[in-house]
Amino acid sequence: MGVGIEAINAYVGRASMDVRELFERRGLDMTRFANLMMEQKSVNLPCEDPVTNAVNAARPIVDALDPAERDRVELVVVGTESSFDFGKSISTYVHHHLRLGHRCRSFEVKHACYGGTAALQAAAGIVSSSAVPGARALVVATDAPTMAGRGTYLEPSGGTGAVAMLVGDRAGVLELDAGASGYHSYEVMDTLRPSVEADVVDPDLSLLSYMHCLERSYEAYRERVASADIVDTFDYLAFHTPFGGMVRGAHRMLLRRQRRASAREVDDDFEARVSPSLAYCVRVGNVFSASLYLALCSLIDRGDFSAPRRVGLFSYGSGCASEFYSGVVPETAPSEVGRHGIGAALDERRRLTLDEYETIAERSADRTFGVRDRVFDVRPYEDVYASQLEGRGLLVLDRIEGFHRRYRWS
Repeated sequence: MGVGIEAINAYVGRASMDVRELFERRGLDMTRFANLMMEQKSVNLPCEDPVTNAVNAARPIVDALDPAERDRVELVVVGTESSFDFGKSISTYVHHHLRLGHRCRSFEVKHACYGGTAALQAAAGIVSSSAVPGARALVVATDAPTMAGRGTYLEPSGGTGAVAMLVGDRAGVLELDAGASGYHSYEVMDTLRPSVEADVVDPDLSLLSYMHCLERSYEAYRERVASADIVDTFDYLAFHTPFGGMVRGAHRMLLRRQRRASAREVDDDFEARVSPSLAYCVRVGNVFSASLYLALCSLIDRGDFSAPRRVGLFSYGSGCASEFYSGVVPETAPSEVGRHGIGAALDERRRLTLDEYETIAERSADRTFGVRDRVFDVRPYEDVYASQLEGRGLLVLDRIEGFHRRYRWS
């Protein structure tokens, strides 16, 4: 095995909201609902934030390591667009609450939804160049967006959660194809968060930029892997998934331009090679930096990996940066992913009523950037907290004192 992902797990939240109900109750145009291709969205409670999401995703992976293996984790890197400090990295909290060793690099990266891929590729590069045998890195893509888009078309698609990945030279989940990456980046104002209170999105521009970057980054991939063919080379495809409909449209565009595929060929290919990656995404929503890696978890749980399969992966971050890269998923991957029960965790979430959702949404600003002091009282949503978090040993945000976040185990 080569360098890549040794273990992976997703934290998909403990509560959810039905997207159709949200569409209807917000009075949004139902003719747009089918194109969204979403069923549910995960919702964080006010006592959850990017740190709790990250730690709750990573802890099962770290706890499975023996002491010697834990000591070989020499890097913790977090990809996020939901940070709450201009200087202090979220990775410091993650490192602390996972009780990892002090001889460890720690940093955070940001580039909208591309942040998770930036973190993964940086970690893979550091691990592959390390002179220390068995060196590993913990990569976590985590986001907990604000409710700034309440009442808009952004709200139904915005999910929350995290995906944690252990990166090393025994890639039992995804062995990266060394050097097989194509990039395409340029400056564009398609999606941005200029303040805590604002999510600014030009949906048409964002869609066009995503499509343009997919085509150009794949062409750049083919310059490095001259024999690559979008159908014949890859057993499966997984894309950054803001919502399922965007992935369907992107896949259609790519096959028509690369293979002049008919509508029937496109549909059949989508069902065979792409739809397994969407099973979790349509139930969680856009997890931003973690979306591609939630799609990868879904693909491994739902696809056929009775033999090694090559997967083409596309990552896009608004602003923008993009990458098309590939790797091989070995036969060991389904058991490694399946042991964490991501599908079961989705089923266990509390389906919120609209009143419960509004109560939670109104208090979400308490955990965001710039909060100096706050105690997180769970009584306003006590029933949800008691059924979904109490006694489960998950990390929750307890209070903020002088900007310092204090956490506890539920």
